[in-house]
Amino acid sequence: MPTSTHALPPVIELRQYTLHPGRRDELIELFEREFLFSQQDCGMRVLGQFRDLDAPDRFVWLRGFAGMPQRAQALADFYGGPIWQAHRNAANATMIDSDDVLMLRPCVPVASGAAAGSGRVIATICPLRAPADDALRRQLSELVLPRLAAAGATPLACLETEPARNNFPRLPVREGEQVVVWLASVPRDGAWPALDIGALLDRWLRDLPTSLHLQATPRSAWR
Repeated sequence: MPTSTHALPPVIELRQYTLHPGRRDELIELFEREFLFSQQDCGMRVLGQFRDLDAPDRFVWLRGFAGMPQRAQALADFYGGPIWQAHRNAANATMIDSDDVLMLRPCVPVASGAAAGSGRVIATICPLRAPADDALRRQLSELVLPRLAAAGATPLACLETEPARNNFPRLPVREGEQVVVWLASVPRDGAWPALDIGALLDRWLRDLPTSLHLQATPRSAWR
């Protein structure tokens, strides 16, 4: 499987949290103060954290791991460690649901990594009938990502479902699903890119894609 030109981690979680009304900024402040460097110290890489612009009580973030064994060890170290133990009650008090998690891996290379700029990022999630195959990867590489770039967006990542089983069951993930996901940064004054995904990927899609319109938080690496 090809790897990204900007060295994406081999395993990536896309995490969407539904929060109690009005408590998103509280979680973001706590997350960026306490959980960024402490997760890195345990061997994880926090790729980005975002406000969902269409859902005022949703917090979206991504983190990566060097592999599945490293994921199990890093999560055990962090969630059993002193920083999470000290702040877990405050973090959990902001959350209604934290189980909407996709476990992913790089799918096709992209031309650019984290981009400075407006902080506006679009994430498109495409449910698939079956695991991604080489024909789908070619379609993404040759049609979808170039059309994103032509629309003024800068691709950040193109991902597919990681087939390995969740090896840290304390934290659930959405199992039994196949998806491809791409993320791209959008210029401050640019329109959100609108692609006819049905026409481009119809033979692979199980259901309609969903797009998340995101705004990076102040300390997000991906912008």
